[in-house]
Amino acid sequence: MQRISFPALVTSPVSDRPRRGIAGDCGGTSPVTFCYIWMKARRARSEAAVRHRLPPEVAERLRTLRECPVEPTEKGFGSLATAGGVSAASLAAARPSIRAAGFTYPLLTLRETALTNNIAAMAAYCARAGVALAPHGKTAMSPELAALQLTHGAWGITVATIGQLQAYRAFGFPRLLLANELVDEAGIAWLAAELAADPGFEAYCYIDSLDGVAILDRVLGQHPAARRLKVLVEIGHADGRTGCRSDAGALAVAEAASTTGTLIVAGVAGYEGSIRGDSQTQTLTRVAAFCRRLRALAGTLAEADPGTAERIVTAGGSAYFDVVTRELTAPGAAAVQVILRSGAYLTYDHGFYGTISPAGRGEADAPVLRPALELWAQVLSRPEPGLALLGAGRRDVGFDQGLPVPLRVLPRGGGNGPATAGWKLTELNDQHAYLRLDPEAALAPGDLVGLGISHPCTTLDKWRTLVLLNDDDLVVDMVHAFF
Repeated sequence: MQRISFPALVTSPVSDRPRRGIAGDCGGTSPVTFCYIWMKARRARSEAAVRHRLPPEVAERLRTLRECPVEPTEKGFGSLATAGGVSAASLAAARPSIRAAGFTYPLLTLRETALTNNIAAMAAYCARAGVALAPHGKTAMSPELAALQLTHGAWGITVATIGQLQAYRAFGFPRLLLANELVDEAGIAWLAAELAADPGFEAYCYIDSLDGVAILDRVLGQHPAARRLKVLVEIGHADGRTGCRSDAGALAVAEAASTTGTLIVAGVAGYEGSIRGDSQTQTLTRVAAFCRRLRALAGTLAEADPGTAERIVTAGGSAYFDVVTRELTAPGAAAVQVILRSGAYLTYDHGFYGTISPAGRGEADAPVLRPALELWAQVLSRPEPGLALLGAGRRDVGFDQGLPVPLRVLPRGGGNGPATAGWKLTELNDQHAYLRLDPEAALAPGDLVGLGISHPCTTLDKWRTLVLLNDDDLVVDMVHAFF
């Protein structure tokens, strides 16, 4: 197996550009704001996934921050951080077992082999299909993981808010797609200044109303960016969220944007994940129809403005990206760049996406994804024969798409734990999980139970520091999330 590390991929000269908002060293800098670290990826890449260099500015900032000590305020690291100066570099060098490292619990971890499998598998899928990938950065809000996706050929990183865009931009990411309307005047002014300061920075946002166009045009006019902001006309659907509800409305918005001196219409966008039917078959049929509408509108805009070189059509959450790919790459009158925005594929899960994603639905050509997130919690009590109380709850793990599932046990004294078949979590309090199990199961206070999660987005946003484990349960690195 070929082993790779991010530093080995970066040989370009360090950028001369001043570092805005990122400390040059880690002394006294809180990780809540700035302290993000480097992650080593160890896996042979798929032949179809082309390896790319990181932009020098991204590489520089991550490299600088790799030595940052973790603060005692981070969940799971209080004892280690108080003892003195634990960092990604020091943990990676020591490679302790999860039990011997000195963590407190609960602790959220990433399984290294699953994570790198998912990134490479999705990159290979997109390469085969001839589509670009702008993975949704809101899933993990991790510059280290986003950087790893860039090295596997990601077109850019998607964000959902101007605050998220600012977080990734603070690490130098050169192309960011704001998959939402931007009406925040302070945010627009900041973006204009960023575009003016760095000619190599590309930013996109959505428009779906004449009012939205007017706000962007007015604020950008007050804060000239020296170039026009690229916008995508967002198409919506009945009972959905943002987006033009009719094609006539979308064309009117596009025309209004094209007549300004501050905006340029770069294509169309939509989100199919909120489409529902009475059955899975009906849902997929409606998703396909929505995507055909997107594709047709992109062609109409291209025909109306043939002088625009760039023409993007983008959709694709983590549930139906196979349908999106099939429909948006269908032959059309105008050439378009298809961009998927899937995010949850990165960590996948043991629940929601594990059943609704293309692989979960049994699609033959779907990338094979593996759950990478695990929450480790200690047994606090066995107050009844068939009940164990774990030290993790709503503050630590998502439960909006199903409760966590027990996967494995690491006994306090070492060795192998009992099988978890038939065990089930039935309830979560703020800091407790109710685990129902065989009354005779050999599970005692202090034992560690590994839990699989459902819907990674609502678990990841409860953590800022995640531990990377190999398949021997050794700590090989850390990543941080900007939540």
